Amino acid sequence: MSTPATTSPAPAAVARQDKLPPQTYFIVGNEACERFSFYGMNAILTLYMTKMLVMSRADATEISHLFKAAVYFLPLMGAWLADRWLGRYRTILIISLFYCLGHGVLAVSEGSRMGLYAGLFLIAVGSGGIKPCVSAFVGDQFGAGRTHLLARVYGLFYWSINFGSFFAFGLIPTIRENHGYSWAFGVPGIAMGVATLVFWLGRKYYVHVPPSRQQGRAGVTKIWWHAWCNRRSRQPGQHWTEAARSRFTVEEVAGARAVAGILVLFIPLPVFWALFDQTNSTWVLQGDNMRPEVLFSFHVPALVKAWCSPFLGLLLTAGEGTLYSFTLNSERMQSLNPLLVMIMIPVFTMWLYPLLSRLGLRVSPLRRMSVGMLLAAVSFAACGWIQAQMDGGQSKSILWQVLPYVLLTAGEVLFSATGLEFAFSQAPKHMRSTIMSFWLLTTAIGNFLVAALTNLNDKVFKLHGAATFYLYAGLMVAVGILFIFLAVRYHERNHAVEQELAGGAIPDGERL
Repeated sequence: MSTPATTSPAPAAVARQDKLPPQTYFIVGNEACERFSFYGMNAILTLYMTKMLVMSRADATEISHLFKAAVYFLPLMGAWLADRWLGRYRTILIISLFYCLGHGVLAVSEGSRMGLYAGLFLIAVGSGGIKPCVSAFVGDQFGAGRTHLLARVYGLFYWSINFGSFFAFGLIPTIRENHGYSWAFGVPGIAMGVATLVFWLGRKYYVHVPPSRQQGRAGVTKIWWHAWCNRRSRQPGQHWTEAARSRFTVEEVAGARAVAGILVLFIPLPVFWALFDQTNSTWVLQGDNMRPEVLFSFHVPALVKAWCSPFLGLLLTAGEGTLYSFTLNSERMQSLNPLLVMIMIPVFTMWLYPLLSRLGLRVSPLRRMSVGMLLAAVSFAACGWIQAQMDGGQSKSILWQVLPYVLLTAGEVLFSATGLEFAFSQAPKHMRSTIMSFWLLTTAIGNFLVAALTNLNDKVFKLHGAATFYLYAGLMVAVGILFIFLAVRYHERNHAVEQELAGGAIPDGERL
């Protein structure tokens, strides 16, 4: 492991650099393999529960979203370990081992509910524990002279996530069809092992930010608690966190104040994830009642099949004799989302955003996120319309799901890829894993919301079909309006957060 980065020279003396640091590619490669493992398992999870474990659709949906809620809640643990004790590098490396073990448990316990729960628990610990650390660790590699590259690296980072998930959604269902669930769960485990190896290979090049325990910094919750208990001691007009100035430094209080302001803006975000993550549950169940489409099929010579069947079996569905085909079904349709993301990110960043700027429209991160939330509502309205036709007795091709996928993916790029950059840039340097964990916590709450609403609907409201999609669409519109209300009152910080704090000034970027 390399030694912690030394103090940077004054900003004026640092030359601007336009190349990504070489260690960035180890982190991005790790993320691509890790996302392949996670989404590969997730691609087959819902139908594994309904068909192999014979669970009801409501139970499968509930378990799927409770699992995701755990995945996105446990980043609080990972961030605490990284920011307070182990540092980001060690946290990522150690917790990745739990991740690999979880995939192994799923692979060897096919057909067992206890094996399912144990495997999902270990994967939740592994995936959740490293999530805030990896996204913050890649940003740590960009010191003075390279901060202008943050938007570029987070675009690449998000692109790599979708590169891995695209192949996962395309390949793992085929492995399941041809070789069964054990191999379909085992291959993602192998991918996670590769992800851990790739991350370890870059160990000599990384820039390390010491945990706050080594820097003698107080944790954000301790500052909040002290400020709240002594809130009456602050002067009129001061922010409530200023009451902590009697015990903590100006920099520590400013950091706690910044995090508090960002979290207020995060309040509406869970509903977006409540909609988005249903692409792996309710959208799959909807697609399972739609007509699959054979996109192409062909015969191969017997000799080619004898030599290449293992490889062909990774990509195509084997039929009778020598026929191979690629059938688009509800599981494989999930690969459309990452494919569209890989197309939309460069199109948006290199063409759409510059075009809007030339037209005089400021495409700030919060404006992009607002539009993304409203597009998510429109996508669910489209799903509701499709479901209404099916409820009326019409047979629908799986290709009808392309429209809501395009709408939701455009919303995701505007909302999620932008949100990663926003969360990192607004957080104080020593609290970046913490703020990333809160960003991910919004996903946990969103998935818990889906599980709770599904359970409540199953027992009380009894809404079915199109009505459930329209319910989520209406909820998203209402929450999107709330987010816009908060966003127009938020003043963004610039990337020079540390320079502001070092100068003794408390930035007002978090004022609401």
